Amino acid sequence: MTTLLETDAVLKRGLGELVLADPIMAKLAADGVTPHLRKRPPGFEGLAWIVVGQQVSTASAAAIWNRLRQILEPPRPDVFLRLSDEDLRAAGLSAGKVRTLRALATEIVEGSLSLDELRNRPAEEAHGLLTRVKGIGPWTADVYLLFCLGHPDAFPSGDLAVQEAARLAYGLEARPDARTLTALAERWRPWRGVAAKMLWTYYRVIKSREGAPG
Repeated sequence: MTTLLETDAVLKRGLGELVLADPIMAKLAADGVTPHLRKRPPGFEGLAWIVVGQQVSTASAAAIWNRLRQILEPPRPDVFLRLSDEDLRAAGLSAGKVRTLRALATEIVEGSLSLDELRNRPAEEAHGLLTRVKGIGPWTADVYLLFCLGHPDAFPSGDLAVQEAARLAYGLEARPDARTLTALAERWRPWRGVAAKMLWTYYRVIKSREGAPG
């Protein structure tokens, strides 16, 4: 496996490879689109944070996470399993997220899933192990692999911002779905995670320009 995205030097190396492999990525880099490392802690805490942030705004996710952390101390799966559904719902978790996190915590505690071992597995294999957990979908798995473990080839093809950025950058008529974007991303191996970071950064640049006063 390519070196994990744990330092700015590795991120820069991956970006250099993308620039050589893809003229569109080269143009984005030349235009000043510069991704950042942005890592989160690995393990149950990091994955729980991603689940909490699904389909809610950044501000809402932060508020829910802060309330959850007040009762989840230390942030371990065995501690989570001791919390009642009432406490978790009071913290702001939906019933679906409570079920997902309980399933995840149970698999970790029972030894069916080792988050520590995922670091040493290829991205696709680690992705498959995560998505076997009920409630953990492809987006959640890929975001965990990329931002918590630093897998350089993890690629969240279902992310709407990445899809829209790809549409704009590559001049596509429509926003690509996950399958189409996965096919497009083949050219970026083994640095698809860096490409995703580039596209997220480009998306933020575009949205910033759209919101700028005329």
